[in-house]
Amino acid sequence: MTDDERPTYETALGASTPDTITLLGNDLAQDVMGTVGFGELAFWLATQRRPSRGETRLFEAVLAALADHGFTPTAIVSRLTFLSAPDSVQGALAAGLLGGGSRFLGVTEDCGRFLNAVVSAHEPPDDDAGWDALALETLRAQGKARIPGLGHHVHKNGDPRTPRLFEIAAEEGLTGPHLSLFAAIGRVHPQVLGKSLPLNGAGTCGAVLADLGLPLELLRGFALLARTAGLIGQLAEELRNPVANAIFLSVDTNTRSVAPVEE
Repeated sequence: MTDDERPTYETALGASTPDTITLLGNDLAQDVMGTVGFGELAFWLATQRRPSRGETRLFEAVLAALADHGFTPTAIVSRLTFLSAPDSVQGALAAGLLGGGSRFLGVTEDCGRFLNAVVSAHEPPDDDAGWDALALETLRAQGKARIPGLGHHVHKNGDPRTPRLFEIAAEEGLTGPHLSLFAAIGRVHPQVLGKSLPLNGAGTCGAVLADLGLPLELLRGFALLARTAGLIGQLAEELRNPVANAIFLSVDTNTRSVAPVEE
């Protein structure tokens, strides 16, 4: 097979020759390393456009918001997997990441998609009153279905991440239609639900990522990117201050045998 007959595979991402590595059209060693921060690079890789300084600040605020949230199931399973297989750091990290779903971490994607479906179908209102009216219409159409991004199992009186993300977006002039609709949902949902629930940080992150123009199909990926750093922290702490064995033993030594339940 001649060189002319060999198939070619185009990419704007990473490519190598014997002497150079190119990433996003730039020389990796000379133009990227030591110049471009990791958060900025992650945004750039996903969109193939270099974010502005404000976009980078807001995007990195999302990554910080989602990095760690204590002994969540994802953190516990990573620690327990590391206890079982200390030779497999990748397995411990993967175990935690695989737990990112509809209850933990997946809310970011769910909320972004939910808001985008509404935003894409309507002209953006001119003021808060218009957004409130659209939010009311949206919530009433949901009926008894769950509203992504509403409520939190710990932060009953308000998720501290939420107002900070709104604040940063406003400071950078990046409050877009998704955040505007989400804020309106926060204002009007008691009229529909009959109770007041906080806008949670994971849902707010979804609104932010959608406003930044990041692919909806990848929103959960950004949550997992952030949580990877948190899980590395969890494993590093497990090395310094192990708790996984105590968690395991608290279950193993407190089991009670019962008869099987007949169907």
